[in-house]
Amino acid sequence: MVRYIENPPDARSLMTSARSFGNYDLAGALADLVDNSLKARAHKVEVSCLFNNGVPEVRVWDDGHGMSEAELRAAMRPASQNPLEERSPDDLGRFGWGMKSASFSQCTRLTVISTKERITSGAVWDLDTLDNWRMGILSETEVAQCRSQYINSESGTEVIWNNCDRLSENSTIREKEFNELVTHTKNRLALTFHRYLSGEVRGMKLSMSLNGQPIEAHDPFYSHHNATQVLPPEILLVGDQEVAIRPYVLPHFSKLKATDHDRLAGEEGFLKNQGFYVYRNHRLIIRGTWFRLVRFGELAQLVRISIDIPNSLDDIWKITVDKSDAQLPAVLRLRLSQIVKGLRKRSSRVNSSKGGRISSSSKISVWERYARDGEIKYHINRKHPLIAALLKPGTENNNANVRAALLAIEQGFPVESFGQDITNRPEDVHQPEAQAERFREFLEAAVPIVLSQVGGDFKLLGANLRRTEPFRSNWMPVEEYLEKKGWVDARS
Repeated sequence: MVRYIENPPDARSLMTSARSFGNYDLAGALADLVDNSLKARAHKVEVSCLFNNGVPEVRVWDDGHGMSEAELRAAMRPASQNPLEERSPDDLGRFGWGMKSASFSQCTRLTVISTKERITSGAVWDLDTLDNWRMGILSETEVAQCRSQYINSESGTEVIWNNCDRLSENSTIREKEFNELVTHTKNRLALTFHRYLSGEVRGMKLSMSLNGQPIEAHDPFYSHHNATQVLPPEILLVGDQEVAIRPYVLPHFSKLKATDHDRLAGEEGFLKNQGFYVYRNHRLIIRGTWFRLVRFGELAQLVRISIDIPNSLDDIWKITVDKSDAQLPAVLRLRLSQIVKGLRKRSSRVNSSKGGRISSSSKISVWERYARDGEIKYHINRKHPLIAALLKPGTENNNANVRAALLAIEQGFPVESFGQDITNRPEDVHQPEAQAERFREFLEAAVPIVLSQVGGDFKLLGANLRRTEPFRSNWMPVEEYLEKKGWVDARS
């Protein structure tokens, strides 16, 4: 007969191991704490990340319903929740490790102070002095010394991290590196909780700040812009649970301000941020992945698809402890693959539709079309400002070389290949510049040439740019460039 004995894990070993649960960075760890604030029905969250002369301290306070001492003890217990138990539909947790594993991924001392019904309690785990499973319970005096000015007499919770040795790889961090980390964290929180920050959830805006600066919602779909294509949603079933799919095609850069374009691109650019954005109870958990359904590509860089899943499907999606990864259920792969293929064509049309058109009386294009005696030919427009600048009076040899090069380009125009592509694969023909950065480089080189041709007259410069391609079709970035240069008269 089997004999049973108690064989608990070593406290320090297990709690130290918890530091490696998940793949947390500062932003991901703080997001787990905000999850708890949302579960506590908080309306306001204040995040504080202080450098403190190289000894950083991090605090997160919320005005949620708070915890009694018994509830605080339970919340501080490792693995305080069974992931298989049925939970409230809006519960953002799963394993009961979130606050502990997130905190210990960044620090060795975790203090939590909570007020409920005007009674304040405090508890602390300190991995450096951990003795068996003995958790520290703070006295009233110790609570008063630890709590910040945010804690009020009604309710709320404050999480405090000290001995933050994981903010950098070598346990120490310089102030510049710390400030960059804080900026990155603010941007990530703005994205992760954008639905809460914009008031889409519960009909009430979540107020969140970092070091006193408000965190504004960052909608990765730019869904309120009139040039964004917002496609109809589709509901797919996984068992008896609904998964909501909604595709978006972002605007071409010519329709966006530079600041909006750069924010949509993020730190990694449009290419890395295309794909699926998975939300669990309205909280973003995964962004910029195709789940290996298709490859990342230039023509799909404007495609983003939101996927909303309930927490009841956590097991099927294999949501990780840090909520940073999941696996696409096989039952959804075929339909999502079909949706993606259709959207890639839409994205390519947004880019390819920005091509130059033939000149008219109101605009100047790079190419001119001639139809005579049943033949159609295309010539480079010698009156285009940039071409005219090459042909301005100078050495005859130079002008002759330019004219010869232009003729070679015209006569070498690949008519047959172009015709086949337009007939067979029109959605893949993509001639104009799709990268905002490359277009800005073009402006830096081209606009001064046009300015010199009008004798430095900013009003004439603006008039010429407005009727000349490709400036005319991309006027918003052109106008921002002129404003940046201080050439305000050219914008009018």
